[in-house]
Amino acid sequence: MTAVADLDDDLPEDDDLYEHHRIVVDKGQGLLRVDRFLMDRLPHASRTKIQAGIDVESVRVNDRPTKASYRIKPLDVITVSLPHPPRETDILPENIPLDIVFEDDELLVLNKVAGMVVHPAHGNWDGTLVNALVYHFQHLPTTRNGAIRPGLVHRIDKDTSGLMVIAKTEYAMTHLARQFFEHSIERTYNALVWGIPDPADGTITGYIGRSAKDRKVQAIYDDESKGKWAVTHYKTLEPLRYVALMQCNLETGRTHQIRAHFKHIGHPLFNDAMYGGDRVLRGQPVGSFKAFVDNAFKLMPRQALHAKSLGFVHPRTQQWLQFDSPLPDDFQAALDKWRGLVNS
Repeated sequence: MTAVADLDDDLPEDDDLYEHHRIVVDKGQGLLRVDRFLMDRLPHASRTKIQAGIDVESVRVNDRPTKASYRIKPLDVITVSLPHPPRETDILPENIPLDIVFEDDELLVLNKVAGMVVHPAHGNWDGTLVNALVYHFQHLPTTRNGAIRPGLVHRIDKDTSGLMVIAKTEYAMTHLARQFFEHSIERTYNALVWGIPDPADGTITGYIGRSAKDRKVQAIYDDESKGKWAVTHYKTLEPLRYVALMQCNLETGRTHQIRAHFKHIGHPLFNDAMYGGDRVLRGQPVGSFKAFVDNAFKLMPRQALHAKSLGFVHPRTQQWLQFDSPLPDDFQAALDKWRGLVNS
């Protein structure tokens, strides 16, 4: 479930409340305090606000008041109500150009540019890919979140570029979503990381969940109660002494998966500010080398991650479709700069 509002500081004083979130706990969910569970599900709500909401009974479990220490159970129904109506989920169509590489009656494949948010959410209600989709296409199917995610079966981060598939019919959405669920979709990313991983080719695993220190980022845990299992296979394509060009294949698709996994093994993505890659992590951060790195950051002012290829079975024809996307100009420029340094 995607949060569309925070738990506000202005807590309710009467019974005139509006339901903002309704979460049905998964069948396989382990026992977990309700406040910790909601921290993971409501990314813009602090634990303090969640506990305050519980204290004034704006958070309920199975339509009854609860305590922060209550341990949720499979199929519990958790609701969060606030004293103001939720934001309207109608999407404003916006004439934003799309780079479409394939389209038929069932689906389309596009290249998302870096800097574009995929779907409206807290702090980004317009200028998103979804705003563009509802302008260019009529009657797109929706997911469980309703009109806020028309056509979407997956997403990539705002500052990640590359390929996405969009469903144009309910039939396509159902079949594509099943392929994502079964991990039969082929997704290959290119990443530029600090340092050269050892071994050069391998697999990174762990449970991904929100960091206890900074809830904007994901951390890797050994405890399954703290996150969702994630698997990234990687291959070193080009070692460049201080950085390396990587190929990453996702077995699962978790939030910030590649970024968090490479941070976990000590090789953050180049210029990934959220995960510590926006400073000199190899070589001496002084003099001409630091100036070189700063210039490389300017060439690629975002994390060095690109969704390069995408393959899946067409919902109607049952044929395998495979798409490839070249590195965008900023990624290519930063990569060429590192090549020039190492090969000079």
